[in-house]
Amino acid sequence: MVFSAHVEQFISALEQSLSLQQFVKISLGNYKGSEEGLKQLLIRKVLIKREAKLAFTFRYKTRDILKNFDEEEAVKLISEYLQTGFKIATLFTTQKDLIFEELNNGKIVLRKTQASTKEVPTAHHDQEKLRLIKPDSKPYLTELKITDADGKVFKNAQDKFRQINHYIEILSSLIKELPEGTIKKVADMGSGKGYLTFALYDYLHSVLKLDAEIVGVEYRQDLVDLCNGVADKSNFDQLSFVEGTIENYNAENVNLLIALHACDTATDDAIFKGIKANAELIVVAPCCHKQIRREIEQNKVKNDVSFLTKYGIFLERQAEMVTDGIRALILEYFGYKTKVFEFISDAHTPKNVLVVGVKKVESIKTKAESERQAEILQKIKASKAYFGIGYHHLERLLEL
Repeated sequence: MVFSAHVEQFISALEQSLSLQQFVKISLGNYKGSEEGLKQLLIRKVLIKREAKLAFTFRYKTRDILKNFDEEEAVKLISEYLQTGFKIATLFTTQKDLIFEELNNGKIVLRKTQASTKEVPTAHHDQEKLRLIKPDSKPYLTELKITDADGKVFKNAQDKFRQINHYIEILSSLIKELPEGTIKKVADMGSGKGYLTFALYDYLHSVLKLDAEIVGVEYRQDLVDLCNGVADKSNFDQLSFVEGTIENYNAENVNLLIALHACDTATDDAIFKGIKANAELIVVAPCCHKQIRREIEQNKVKNDVSFLTKYGIFLERQAEMVTDGIRALILEYFGYKTKVFEFISDAHTPKNVLVVGVKKVESIKTKAESERQAEILQKIKASKAYFGIGYHHLERLLEL
């Protein structure tokens, strides 16, 4: 009876905080119930399609699960969880924090403490809050069939819109690593229909307020004409698209060079152009690692991973890792801090690897740096010998 009374007091305080717009969040922990792997439950307010809901994040040992509930249903669930599993809960409001705790001896205590925060957090859904490109009435989004004239994202373009925002989020975090005002000229190699190119221009000019020129390089003339037309309609006067290949493009004075899904050695061509231009940021998402795979297949060197590479699918994966690993080493050799990480471009495509080079601040070359360069060259040489690789295309382009 006492237990139930304490739960009722906690729930009453929760309902009051919701009705008075004082609710911040709830945290439930020390789970002792029957649901396997559940450790913690975090609850906050969100707006989904302009309706207020409570978002439940169920934290398990190996995963998180997010579920949204109407406030009435959410309150009932919280009451049930307090009676069937969670031994401690904290209600955060702008007026006070209320702590519910069941002690080891079974005694229940309720404690009030000073409010941790005096502000109600913005109630936006995560996906909406994180979007750097908003689905407003923007000509380029309409022309590219992402949104209608009113700025509503088409149902069949939802994945593409998420993909665009995902890329911009990544680029945004990388650009923030550079000194302010660094980005003045951008080259998007193999820009295709220009989805990312337009979004990046929008972000740099509308959000960061940078006076940056962006050029999309694409070998298909029909796409070049299409994108230039969209740029004109959008009044993006510092955005242009040119017909040509990555190999033949003059990347002089480029600060940010991007090449997403450039096939096989076209990625090497892009990295080469970025290094030669002394670009402060190089971002590539390689695909079709054919050149190194052919080298490994032709030479058939026996090594410790031969038991794996005799299978085509493992050989393909090994070739991808070796190709991109050497690319990262070469970027390091030329003074770049490198990052290689996996990301998912959208729900219907496989995982991709992003290879990033951030130019280090130039300084007088030290003995340690010279030794590091020699060490890198030795690592490349040893890797090639181990896998039977005669040459790496990027290495040949840079005459290492």
